[in-house]
Amino acid sequence: MANSYDYDVAVIGSGPGGYVAAIRASQLKLKVAIIEKEKMGGVCLNIGCIPSKALVQQAETFRSITALQNMGVTCDTSGFDYSKVYAASRKAADSLSRGVAYLMKKNGITVFSGTGVIENDHEISIDNSKKISARSIIIATGSRPKEIPGFEFDEHIVLSSTGALMLQQLPKKLVILGGGAIGVEFAHIMNAFGVEVHLVEMMDRILPLEDNESSLFLNKSFQKRGISVYTSTKAVSLVKKDTSAEITLEGPENNRFTITADKILSVVGRVPNTANIGLEKLNIKTEKGFIITGDYGQTEISHIYAIGDIVPTPLLAHVASKEGEIAAEHIAGVETSKIDLTAIPSGVYCEPQVASFGFTESNLKQNNIPYEVASFPYKGAGKAVAINKSEGFIKVIFTPQTHEILGVHIAGTEATEVIHELLLAKKSELVPEDIATMIHAHPTLSEVVMEVARAVEGWAIHV
Repeated sequence: MANSYDYDVAVIGSGPGGYVAAIRASQLKLKVAIIEKEKMGGVCLNIGCIPSKALVQQAETFRSITALQNMGVTCDTSGFDYSKVYAASRKAADSLSRGVAYLMKKNGITVFSGTGVIENDHEISIDNSKKISARSIIIATGSRPKEIPGFEFDEHIVLSSTGALMLQQLPKKLVILGGGAIGVEFAHIMNAFGVEVHLVEMMDRILPLEDNESSLFLNKSFQKRGISVYTSTKAVSLVKKDTSAEITLEGPENNRFTITADKILSVVGRVPNTANIGLEKLNIKTEKGFIITGDYGQTEISHIYAIGDIVPTPLLAHVASKEGEIAAEHIAGVETSKIDLTAIPSGVYCEPQVASFGFTESNLKQNNIPYEVASFPYKGAGKAVAINKSEGFIKVIFTPQTHEILGVHIAGTEATEVIHELLLAKKSELVPEDIATMIHAHPTLSEVVMEVARAVEGWAIHV
């Protein structure tokens, strides 16, 4: 390694991409610095996936009151205090943020607090007061919530996902703009705590990136729970009052209607944080704000890398982490491999959960790729029935002759955990027959995987 630089690697951003990249680089005997302007762990740990999943867990606990009542238990919820739910979610986030800080210290990584800006291809300024140099730079600055013109965030009436996570008092009525993963998770959480929820999606279905069958299944489940779902509908205008707002929506056939709500939650996507970080000084170009990279995260300047939400791969924490590992390994000169986009799991943590990887049926139809489908209902698994979580299905899309797995889609309890056996099979180049003939413990939810694999082979037992 050259000795003319302060560090072998400098990482800008400590989210799940940045901090993992820093740790992996340190493991590979590189001298590493990381720069973070806010709390260690970035959006995911502090105002994203971790606190939101803490809310999901507490929402499920609250929903279990119905099960207790069915046993004859009288439950008095008059003392319910949502601020304690909020406090528990912050405790989880703060604990993990401190954990990341500990990992930095454990791995000998120098941490700089402040805003990092690239000054030239080897130098970074921190808050315009300090400069460090590095042989290689990894940009991991993440993303922020996208705003709709006319519906800008004030975090009082119009909330971003951050504002929703910071609520300490529940609204009585909530309109959610955006039926993607974040939108449906908040719809689940708020409905579980008794909020009247109206979920609005511009596309013709919620979860438009998921397989159509999963989207329709979740829509039906949400409506059974009393969540109002509007698809092919867009927000047109907003009139704010002191403690509420009137929002005008336009549905199919241009019909307009107005809803009055306490809060509006806008979760229509995210914007990469690539402005004002020094890219223009290096002539590193972006497309729609995203940095274009090579297979290992390299930008147009080969020793500067970009990972996570600032590159045009799925905006998922686990993708960012893997990209961080790959970038660090490539910098260190060890053998690594590019990400297989068909083997990235997606998870939506509402109830029922939705999980997937690979192709959807519509993907394959659009590309005229032949395929077959096998599915198995959750109600065919004894464990699902025993725990009263029998709604749902698992579906495998596969090639007609060789039965190679092309995609898997699950809607049902613990889908985000169940998905990984089939993902491992795909990564290991196994076929459904290998799973179909493997003994699975009974009763377990994993038996739905065994049964759908048998369905591929034409001999599912419990259906």
